[in-house]
Amino acid sequence: MQIVWLKTALKNLDEIAEYIAQENPRVARKVVSIVIEQVNLLATQPALGRPGRVVGTRELVISNTHYLVPYRIKNNQVEILRVFHTSQ
Repeated sequence: MQIVWLKTALKNLDEIAEYIAQENPRVARKVVSIVIEQVNLLATQPALGRPGRVVGTRELVISNTHYLVPYRIKNNQVEILRVFHTSQ
């Protein structure tokens, strides 16, 4: 399946990177890399995430971080809806 990042999700990822980079740019790059790597797994394993809190969605818990990626499967694509910290 194709991975499609919605604009909101890309904006979230950029904001996360900017926030972390204020303290440690290297860690910011690593976190973004981890998120992207794990999201890319959804192309071949779309059911990898748990059922989402919103009907029709799933949530990918990003290992070794405190981030969560809600997504939905639509028209043979995995749509990445958002990226947010689990404290939100």
